[in-house]
Amino acid sequence: MSTGTTYILGISCYYHDAAAALIRDGEIIAAAQEERFTRVKHDAGFPSHAVRYCLQEARITAADLAAVVFYDKPLLKFERILETAVGYAPRGLRSFLTAMPVWLKEKLWIPSRIRSELDFDGELLFADHHESHAASAFYPSPFERAAILTMDGVGEWTTTSYGRGEGNRLTLLGDLRFPHSLGLLYSAFTFYTGFKVNSAEYKVMGLAPYGEPTYVQAIYDHLIDLKPDGSFRMNMAYFDYGHRLRMTGGKFDALFGGPPRAPESPLTQREMDLARSVQEVTEEIMLRMARHVHKETGEDSLVLAGGVALNCVGNGRLLREGPFRNIWIQPAAGDAGGALGAALAVWHSWFDGARTVTPGRDAQKGSYLGPAFSDDEIRATLEKYGAVSTHTTTDDMLGRVAGHMADGAVVGWFQGRMEFGPRALGARSIIGDARSKTMQSTMNLKIKFRESFRPFAPSVLRERLPDYFTMDVDSPYMLLVAPVVESLRIPMTAEQEQLFGIEKLNIPRSSIPGVTHIDYSARIQTVAEADHPVYYRLIKEFEKRTGCGVIINTSFNVRGEPIVCTPEDAYRCFMRTEMDYLVLGNFILAKKDQKPLTNDSDWRKEFALD
Repeated sequence: MSTGTTYILGISCYYHDAAAALIRDGEIIAAAQEERFTRVKHDAGFPSHAVRYCLQEARITAADLAAVVFYDKPLLKFERILETAVGYAPRGLRSFLTAMPVWLKEKLWIPSRIRSELDFDGELLFADHHESHAASAFYPSPFERAAILTMDGVGEWTTTSYGRGEGNRLTLLGDLRFPHSLGLLYSAFTFYTGFKVNSAEYKVMGLAPYGEPTYVQAIYDHLIDLKPDGSFRMNMAYFDYGHRLRMTGGKFDALFGGPPRAPESPLTQREMDLARSVQEVTEEIMLRMARHVHKETGEDSLVLAGGVALNCVGNGRLLREGPFRNIWIQPAAGDAGGALGAALAVWHSWFDGARTVTPGRDAQKGSYLGPAFSDDEIRATLEKYGAVSTHTTTDDMLGRVAGHMADGAVVGWFQGRMEFGPRALGARSIIGDARSKTMQSTMNLKIKFRESFRPFAPSVLRERLPDYFTMDVDSPYMLLVAPVVESLRIPMTAEQEQLFGIEKLNIPRSSIPGVTHIDYSARIQTVAEADHPVYYRLIKEFEKRTGCGVIINTSFNVRGEPIVCTPEDAYRCFMRTEMDYLVLGNFILAKKDQKPLTNDSDWRKEFALD
């Protein structure tokens, strides 16, 4: 380590999406979620593998660290659990007794766990949960100054906070506190519609366009008292998360016409209407909050973090209808990003470290912050499995892959450093032709093994964005939704308009039907050559052959499994699905040339399908 260099390691864990992040003199060097290494989706355990990767990426040891920072304050969180249990007594006793063994065994001993895992005896610090979110949003952003809004389930006590950042300082000005939480409101409906809390909220967002806002007024009348400034109080008589190990109870059931949908059971119009209703309420709250924050701070730019900031439909409305000229969202907006925010907060506050801002360009490095693999490492994996592959030049590889996609093939695409955050951004992606009328159902049912209603995202050349979507700002992290331009839309017939919900699924909505949702929207990733040159060149090659500057991009995994990390993860996922080709760096594999995996018939039992 050179003289004067300051390395800071951030860690988040013990709730969901454990992660580690490493910065050097304020520059983001590496960041990754633990799940990618352990292959346990949303792994909440101590991020030993992620920590090891970060140190290896920087070629340092824990002895070189100036500080290790945890992303929240466990004792304050424990205080909240104790006070909540007392407040709901005796009803909260069962959940309290269930939580206590974990706290007494693990969560209260975080300092000793960090020191023993890292063999570290240096500075150990703890950031406030929402301060970590705020730092992850502001410091990597392309703004010298900005308003800050963080929204999630709950940290220590805070569920929403806002403030202002300027230079290397940020100040939080106000908050909402538990149990009144926009994130927990959305999670309650996630639970009630039969999906898994803390991992499937995006399914509710994807289901919403199939429904009608039937229950919006009931939510306002019974569940939430919403004020003009976006603050609110929830009627806790309808929610059980304060004192039980579930989100909703009997009064919620009675209000919405029955018990929660059983997981994996058929979706009905009720679930679609509930999803649409809570999505509309969430968007309205986000808009009111943004207007209030704009009024309080007077800033032109807004940065967002916290799990609710992954609601890209709401983000799109903030961009189109909100008072801010510019918006930037931390791509790892949930708890994983807290590891990065904690490290940045300490660098800029504790160490008074300088911050360098490049106007129009963030410091997140495209969020390509995970491990990369050399040709030799890829070749070793292929030899291990006896895989048949062709190694070629980058130019030849791009031409071949673009041609296969134009012919309708589904391609597993593995290039460069793995993404940090929940979205695949062209490093660990499954890709295909957005013009195909059957690609969405093929990918959902034969590749991803997931619900048919789930939409796919477009990766679009940045310079071609206005040709396809009614938006003209960068969206490199797939966190903004915008409509498809009118000229590309295919109107529904009068007969089609009469169909309900999922019946509309297979009706092409545009000339790029593979990425057009039922409401003519799309969750957009803009691709610039500076961020990922190889991925950009692939889409350019596809455009040369087809005239289309858009492709389908979905994460390289199957349902219940984390996004792939290593070449071995990618090869095994490829062989377990009906993908046609796999590209690992400059190696191309055709499925038809491969021998079946041995002893792999029950592979889906490894994963908890939700």
